This record gives sequence, C-alpha cells and structure tokens, in this order.
Amino acid sequence: MSHVRIAVLNAAHEDANTTRNFRRELDASLAEFDVTDGELPPHHEFDGLVVTGSRSSVYWEEAWIDAAKEWVSEALEQGMPALGICWGHQLLADVLGGTVEDMGAYEVGYSEIDHHGNSRLFDGIAQTFTAFTSHADAVTELPPGATPLAENEYSNHGFRKGRVFGVQFHPEYDTKTARELVHRKDLDPDRRDAVLAEITDENYAAACEAKLVFENFIEFVRETAADTTATVDGQSESVGRSD
Repeated sequence: MSHVRIAVLNAAHEDANTTRNFRRELDASLAEFDVTDGELPPHHEFDGLVVTGSRSSVYWEEAWIDAAKEWVSEALEQGMPALGICWGHQLLADVLGGTVEDMGAYEVGYSEIDHHGNSRLFDGIAQTFTAFTSHADAVTELPPGATPLAENEYSNHGFRKGRVFGVQFHPEYDTKTARELVHRKDLDPDRRDAVLAEITDENYAAACEAKLVFENFIEFVRETAADTTATVDGQSESVGRSD
C-alpha cells in the first residue's frame, strides 16, 4: 500500500502555514478538516489520523473542542493509528485519560529534547535532538498505560499508547512559520528578539532531523493497514512490525 489515507484535524484557526506544512511533510493521501469551524470527517474510514497544533487549550469549554474529542475518541476506539502534534499531542492524551494543564511557563524557540530510544517513532533521530517548540500547556500526567517517549526540562515531549503517538514539539515548522508565530505572541521585547535571533537556517537544518517522526508514523500506518487487510483476507500471520 503506497499512499495511505490520513484524516488531518486542523485546529490552527485558519493558519495557512499549518496546511502548507503538513501537506509538505506527510507522504500520504490527506483529507483536511478545519475542526475550529466545526468541520469533522463524516466517517472513520481512514488509515490514520493526525491532529495539529492550535492557539486554544484542550481544557477550554468550547463546542468545537468537545466535538473533536468525541470524534477522536471514536476513531481511537476503532483502532485508528494517530499522531498528535503539540495541541494534538495534548488532545490525544486528554481523550485517553491523561491530564493537560497550564505549566506556568512558555517554552518557545529551538529546544533540545531527549528521547528514550525505545520507540520506532524516533527511528533515525539522535537521542538528544533539536526541535522548534511553542507551548504553555503540557501533558502533566500520561494516560493510563501510556509509555513516555521524550522530554526536556519543561515537560513530556512524546508518548505512546498502543497505536497512538503524541509529540509536544513542532517537527513541521519551517522558518517562516516560526517567525510569524513569535511575532504574534505577547512576549517581552528582549525575549522576542532573542527567539527571533535563533530562527536561522542553521538551526532549522538541525531541527529537520525531527521531521523523521512523520516518515516513521506513516510507515507504521502502512504496516497497520497491511495487517488489517491480511486479517480481513483470512491470513493468520502478521504483516509488518510494531514495537
């Protein structure tokens, strides 16, 4: 199966950068839905799910957030592989029974993150790697049964539970997206200037290694879809691998 079908739940409040970034990074057939406008897939007939970042907080009481949680919960119950990025990471954790809270700080800019080396999601990525970050909320308690995959001094930066993966950092960001985000944030001028000074071609190149999470996830989705097809066809042996 070459091109798997991925539902992209876009929670970025009509930020064109998000659409561009995920279309560039995901080697799959994408169906994008603006969940902030109440748009959700009409069914669950996809091979996988990706949930983007957002300017909102997962714990806000808003109708579109509740609707997105309900659809995602149904998708996960059906065994759909899922990857959450930043807000998406937090949403998946919340839906699975974890806790998301304001962490009392704002992590923004290129950060160093450590992963445990025990998940295929980070195949090919150095154990200490660089990625762009932007978040004031964090997963403070993982879902029951979830495995932590990555973290830094701010928060958890990755978890897995079954077919569900989440990463707090932004592997999809390019320098244009990063600069525009920093300019619209209410930052102290000195901190804003310092973060903008970090958004260089050199730091972006270093952070590109983290983009492998997309390739690794799509490969996982392909194998999961192949497993499902084999089961439907009555084959008993497993196709592909999962860690």
